[in-house]
Amino acid sequence: MNTSTQRTALYDVHVELGAKIIPFGGFDMPVNYPKGILQEHFAVRRRVGIFDVSHMGEVEIHGANALDFVQTLTTNDASKLVRGKAQYSAMCYDDGGIVDDLLVYHCGDYFMLVINASNIAKDLAWMRSVAERLAEKGLNDVEIRDCSAEMQLLAVQGPKSIETLQKLTATPLHEIEYYNFAFGTLAGEEMILSRTGYTGEIGFELYFRADAAKARAVWTAIMQAGAEFAIEPCGLGARDTLRLEKGFALYGNDIDQTTLPLEAGLGWITKLAKSDFTGKHALESAKEQGLKRKLVAFKLQQEKIIPRQAYTLHADGKHIGTVTSGGISPMLNMGIGMGYVDAAYSQVGAVIAVAVRGKEYPADVVKLPFV
Repeated sequence: MNTSTQRTALYDVHVELGAKIIPFGGFDMPVNYPKGILQEHFAVRRRVGIFDVSHMGEVEIHGANALDFVQTLTTNDASKLVRGKAQYSAMCYDDGGIVDDLLVYHCGDYFMLVINASNIAKDLAWMRSVAERLAEKGLNDVEIRDCSAEMQLLAVQGPKSIETLQKLTATPLHEIEYYNFAFGTLAGEEMILSRTGYTGEIGFELYFRADAAKARAVWTAIMQAGAEFAIEPCGLGARDTLRLEKGFALYGNDIDQTTLPLEAGLGWITKLAKSDFTGKHALESAKEQGLKRKLVAFKLQQEKIIPRQAYTLHADGKHIGTVTSGGISPMLNMGIGMGYVDAAYSQVGAVIAVAVRGKEYPADVVKLPFV
């Protein structure tokens, strides 16, 4: 396997636009464009922005036992899905640690799982091991197809996203509800039009198979359609500030194989009442014993103090946890963050402190989202 970074089909477009490129998840990705992260952030919150997120992984699950497989693999209840519905979920190891968070799409006669770029190889290996366990039970009609390399994924997010995209498709986008999707044609390409996103704004994620030329044509068509709303190309930097303001977890920061979904505030996607799934027994045991730590959101009381990942959290003169994600909220112009703390300090309204360069600054535990 080639260990060098990969490039999405739109890499040349990003370079032409003057993007700052960084390695991320095994890909050379745009972190920001010349106008900067703040302008990109405000574009999405107030108008519309477009992200190339083609580095994400897409895995199709086919076969008569596809639902059995997805139910065993993931924490949420995929039996509730029907064609055209998507679901946020997670997959866990036997000890309850999170393999990855993912989206599950019911595509009719198959499922599509959307996973994080940095986890594609690991996730596929885990999926295959789960499929082997099912096969031992006689549920062996499962085909796992990695479509990541051939799939393009654009996220068009913001209050003007529907007006922008509607110019390019006959599919009535306003009729697609949150976490629903449609198969349609946009800018001349057949694609999945998914009312999802990682920004907390109205938006769509567009999945389509295309080469670099067709991907560029779709990108250009969207940019032209959004020109009247001052659409901005957006990179990973704005993607991070936007998701943090909404309190969305980032794998590798806020969740990983050492964290349980219940600790991470993901109990709502962890259906312990459903039939057996991987990690269920460990999660039931952890819940029964009581969680020792929880992921909390906090807001600094003092301006211009920036909490960073790995900074320590304190209360009552002792170390109680660690920052997992942090930064300045562009909308609030205040330091915000998330981190794991001892369960006793996890209640909304609790006052904790963030250690910044040897000095402690008070912060309030708050309810999500920040914005």
